[in-house]
Order: sequence, then structure tokens, then C-alpha cells
Amino acid sequence: MMLDRPVMDTRALRDAFGVLPTGVCVVTIKDAGGKPTGVTVGSFTSLSLDPALCLFSLGRAQASAGLFVLGAAFVVNVLPQQMADAAWQFARPQADKCDGIDLGDTVVDAPRLRDGIAHFACHVHAVHDGGDHVIVVGQIADFDHAAGDALLFYRGGMYKPAVL
Repeated sequence: MMLDRPVMDTRALRDAFGVLPTGVCVVTIKDAGGKPTGVTVGSFTSLSLDPALCLFSLGRAQASAGLFVLGAAFVVNVLPQQMADAAWQFARPQADKCDGIDLGDTVVDAPRLRDGIAHFACHVHAVHDGGDHVIVVGQIADFDHAAGDALLFYRGGMYKPAVL
């Protein structure tokens, strides 16, 4: 027996989700032609220490969603407060999302943002259904972090927290 789903006001639901601040990350990957690209996510979290796993979700409609297949390399870059412009750049559709961004190499076949305050170089461990999103689980091959305060997304905007 199928239960009726209540009609949801998706804008109101999105606003309700937005009351909880999240860290801002850019996930970098190479496209099918080997060109660096990426996408801004606010859903990154740790999953497991042993094995070392992390996850993020990505809208199915995102142009890069199809790049996250088993074994594909990617890097989760945690952005510092001064990188709000880069976060917006990777969030919007454009031909070259990495234009003007300083990229560096990693141990996996995907670039990292040199100015990030942490990076997690991964291979896709699993991809799960998440409704209008996919949930990407990454096996962490390498990571690093530096001093700095994370950029936060809150109620639809990028913020520099006054106190953490």
C-alpha cells in the first residue's frame, strides 16, 4: 500500500534547512575530457575514520553529477572565509569554473584549491540515491589542513562567523 505524500512548499523547506549554518566546500574533479571543474557543496561531512570515508550530496541536475562514478577521483576543498567569490563561481554554471583559481596537484587524479584550509583527496567509494540528489561517499586517500576560519553558508548567503 502506498502512502500519500503531503504537498510540500519546497521554498519553505529550503528556508527551514537554511537556518542551520553549514561549511562551504568546493568539490573538484576532472571532466570527461580531463579538464578540471568543480561544484560548491554545503553538505560535506565525515562518515568513518576506519576506513577513512566522507560524504556530500549533489543535486542530480548539476552538470557534474554524472562524473561521480565508482573509483573516480575528486577532492573536497574546505573554503576559508576570504573565498566567498570562489564559492559562488563554482556554484554557477559556466564554461570554465576554474578560471582564475590557483590549483595544485594531489595524490589522486584530481586538483585541489591551493587556498583552501583543508582538502580531502578521495576516490568514489559509493553513490547512493537521495531523491533529487545523489549522495557521494568518498574513500579518503590523503588529506591536509591549515590555519584559517571556514566560510559558512547560512540563510542563502556566505558568512564569516564572528565567533566559533
